[in-house]
Amino acid sequence: MDPGSVGVLIPIVAIATWGAVKIATIRSNARAVGSDPQTTRRLEAMEDEIGSLRRELSEAQERIDFTERLLTQKRADRLDAPQ
Repeated sequence: MDPGSVGVLIPIVAIATWGAVKIATIRSNARAVGSDPQTTRRLEAMEDEIGSLRRELSEAQERIDFTERLLTQKRADRLDAPQ
């Protein structure tokens, strides 16, 4: 190989190596965080809290739907009343 083509390959190899090192670092950090018992407990607690909030929201939506049906029924009764 002539020196000109080697000079072009050096930055390409350097960028590829830097990317590989960066990916390896990110993966190793992700494994370290995932194996932490405190983090796992916190995630489970957050999932439980989200589940409870979803149930509460569902109940509130059911109550709103019920109230809307009652109001619509009363409004219809007033409109149908003979005058």
